[in-house]
Amino acid sequence: MIWLLILICVVVLLIVLWFFQHQRRLRQRAWLMREAIRNHDFSFRLPTKRLPYGERAMQQLLNDMGQEIRSLITQNEVDSWQRLTRVLTHEMMNATAPITSISQSLLLRPDVKGTPLEEGIKAIHETSCHLSDFVANYRKLSELEKPVLSAVGLRKLIDDVRRTYPDLSWQIEVPTDATVKADAGMLRQVMMNLVKNAVEAGAKNMLVEVVEKTDRLSDGSSRLLYLYIGNDGIPIPAENRQSLFVPFFTTKRSGNGIGLSLSRRMMIQQGGMLDLVEPPCCGCHVAFLLSIPLCQ
Repeated sequence: MIWLLILICVVVLLIVLWFFQHQRRLRQRAWLMREAIRNHDFSFRLPTKRLPYGERAMQQLLNDMGQEIRSLITQNEVDSWQRLTRVLTHEMMNATAPITSISQSLLLRPDVKGTPLEEGIKAIHETSCHLSDFVANYRKLSELEKPVLSAVGLRKLIDDVRRTYPDLSWQIEVPTDATVKADAGMLRQVMMNLVKNAVEAGAKNMLVEVVEKTDRLSDGSSRLLYLYIGNDGIPIPAENRQSLFVPFFTTKRSGNGIGLSLSRRMMIQQGGMLDLVEPPCCGCHVAFLLSIPLCQ
């Protein structure tokens, strides 16, 4: 009888300890989620292990909701930049077109050639032409064609990009049978932009690997393949990371500031996403994460 009471007490004590430990883990998860939302970081993925099946399903749902909210916020940001770009480019083209035309006409007049006015008018003409080209590049942000989605062999596409940059040392860990649902041209351009930026940052080595395949999302949409693209180029300063995908933002003297913002928009249009990995891993100094829908 005494042994039975001892056994019951031990069982009750273990249940009580498990309960308090379980509640502590739940409180920690709640704190992590609150901090993530407070910092506007909806990329959180809280652990679901060692949870009862009901709580595990709820936690998975919250993780999926965080991803969906983040996607909606990013889409709204992209749409806002697109509308702003459309208005700015329209107004700037209206302002520069007459200046370019008038200055060109003045340069052809015989009473201008060889006079002190020629150099000044030529400077005005060249500046307006440069500004027109500058605006034409930004129009790409608002005139992106609708993607044509199809089954794309991911490894073959990556090998095509690798052959374009033979001077780089490549480490590719992508299954040969990995097939994604994407626009092949857009996806290739996104990868080319990332590699081009890496080369301009002095990278000598590239790492491309599949890091995760998610389960089917809560809304029944396609599974996603996560592709890690890292390099050993110059690290991105901390003060520039928040503005990395903002249109027109660049730290390069010859940059136009549309490469990464355009790449992210192309990924969103294909049902995916482009993110900076913070901090990078696998010995990389800079890394990006592409999420791409898998073929059903």
